[in-house]
Amino acid sequence: MTSASTSCADDAGLLDAYSNAVSGAARVAAPAVVHLEVTQNTRQGARRGSGSGFFFTPDGLLLTNSHVVHGGKEIQVSTGDGERYSADLVGDDPDSDLAVLRITVGVVPHIAFGKSGALQIGQLAIAIGNPLGFEHTVTAGVVSALGRTLRASTGRLIENVIQTDAALNPGNSGGPLLDSHGRVIGVNTAIISGAQGLCFATASDTAQWVLTQLIRHGRVLRAWLGLTASNTTVNRRLILHHGLATESGVRVQSVERGSPAEAAGLESGDLMLSYDQEPTTSIDRLQQILDSRRINQQCEIVCLRRGQRLVLTAIAIERPSDPS
Repeated sequence: MTSASTSCADDAGLLDAYSNAVSGAARVAAPAVVHLEVTQNTRQGARRGSGSGFFFTPDGLLLTNSHVVHGGKEIQVSTGDGERYSADLVGDDPDSDLAVLRITVGVVPHIAFGKSGALQIGQLAIAIGNPLGFEHTVTAGVVSALGRTLRASTGRLIENVIQTDAALNPGNSGGPLLDSHGRVIGVNTAIISGAQGLCFATASDTAQWVLTQLIRHGRVLRAWLGLTASNTTVNRRLILHHGLATESGVRVQSVERGSPAEAAGLESGDLMLSYDQEPTTSIDRLQQILDSRRINQQCEIVCLRRGQRLVLTAIAIERPSDPS
């Protein structure tokens, strides 16, 4: 056999292996992927939207994007075998763009989660969903990048987002991103309009943490201080004078009356440098620090006020469902 023939045979073998991996993963996961139809009541009348989701337990719990179902008055789930069910919202977290639904059913096919923390750039990534109403569409590509961040509709950062070039379109939102074994490594959440091959999924490790909170509490518990702020750089003179380790902080703009921030003594103009010994280098970083572990916990705030270093004590509360 010539070297050219050998090369062709090797290429054919690789293509067969790739095809088998994609078709195998789709065969495992597709029965658990569903089409969602959501009806919202607006001032202009009923508005309908659609998206994707997938069962992750055999008793009818399914995961999707928050933006697919948020504010929905009626949610219909269509399975691959043509069955239709009404779904109830278990919990919704716009900050991570994830939501958990439940249907009343006996046993349904479901997909297992993989570990997104073990992903490698270049690894095979397979998306299944209902783009533009075409049910159970399969696309494949690779993990293009890891550790991306996306801004949720609430303004909060979604961390550890997976970037993939597996083609996604409107309607794919909430569907699974799979590895070659058919395990969920991400929840497809966003595309960049006008771009080619820039698609994003919330990592499975994040999704599992969020869904646990949603099932347990109906929401994700986060701490709240009750202030508005902006990112700022710290004057070089103040850095040298106080021996600061960071060059940026959070400038308090306003403090809500009756809030934990007011009780702590924070004032407009204060420059927050750390919270509970964690540097507050930006608003996003402060939001990350204010997780459920800080609820009702006495924590130290280090800040600068008119150039003077202050140490205050705050006790953050659970964030209200509609914080100011």
